Amino acid sequence: MTDQDILLQGPGGANVAQETLELMRQHGVPPTSANYEVWLAYRLGRNQALREALDARIASGQAFSTADNAQIHEQFFTGLGASAQIVLAGEKIARDLTSVVSFLREAEEKSGDYGRTLESAATDLNRGLGPDQIRQIVSSLAAATLDMANHNQRLNEQLRSSTKEIDTLRHSLESLRVESLTDSLTGLANRRMFDETLRMRIDEARAQRSELTLLLCDIDHFKRFNDTWGHHTGDQILRFLASAMQAHARPDFLVARYGGEEFAIIMPRLSARVALQTAETLREAIQAKRLRRRSTNEDLGQVTVSIGIAKLQSSDTPAGLIERADACLYASKRNGRNQVTTDATPVLYVA
Repeated sequence: MTDQDILLQGPGGANVAQETLELMRQHGVPPTSANYEVWLAYRLGRNQALREALDARIASGQAFSTADNAQIHEQFFTGLGASAQIVLAGEKIARDLTSVVSFLREAEEKSGDYGRTLESAATDLNRGLGPDQIRQIVSSLAAATLDMANHNQRLNEQLRSSTKEIDTLRHSLESLRVESLTDSLTGLANRRMFDETLRMRIDEARAQRSELTLLLCDIDHFKRFNDTWGHHTGDQILRFLASAMQAHARPDFLVARYGGEEFAIIMPRLSARVALQTAETLREAIQAKRLRRRSTNEDLGQVTVSIGIAKLQSSDTPAGLIERADACLYASKRNGRNQVTTDATPVLYVA
């Protein structure tokens, strides 16, 4: 039993549960099991990263939409279930392989016995035996051959069964991996995939001495859209932005939902100049599109984005590169929104 279980089953457990539900009510979070898991962890303060993420969102005044709640749970909790399923799949594959190895060892023994039977029969037949003795040897050879054929058939069936089972598990694991690294609302890579890919691309850029740029993008006045039209329309806007970003990305780019209404593109082997051109083209394409509410066909007006771009420097850590791109993004917002700022822009730190 964990310390958390002991606490919840103790005299104060009911109070903790009630306080957790009250927190969820205050922030408009439906009391589903997944949401309760998130907010219980927040109330207990056992996950510092989760606490910081929720505190930052609360401080910004952003509402918790259904998609946001799902993303938070996915980021901080889903990976644990995925790990357990991976372990179980690994154990199943190990059992299948053990069975196959056992059959192969038995087949090796059978093959040895069969070989010795053939060698003995060849020796005996060379001695000029009579018809009855030859019939006896042939009968023994037929029985040994039939036994060997039957065993080989069972081995082939076992191999086919194990191959099919392992192939099924492989597809399941691949689906599980994709689900654990994908944002459920937009279909883009999620924060976990973004973090893993950024580390890999930084290592690659340094090994190959190539360029790497990071783009962060935020929807301007997104809260106003949500407050005016509701979260379903807000989700429609998020999906539109995801589609637009994918349409302007090269095959080797990673487009990710970084968090809330913030998105990211990791752009390997791309200079800051070309990255800026790409960002401006993306910004203009988003600005030019007028969205309509699907349910009522009402005109939602114009959606714009603010973008920040940072180029990898020799001393950058992943966090450092993100921090500079984020500073560029918020410089775009401070200086009027609907614009692109790079870490080479002179007005970057103008208030």
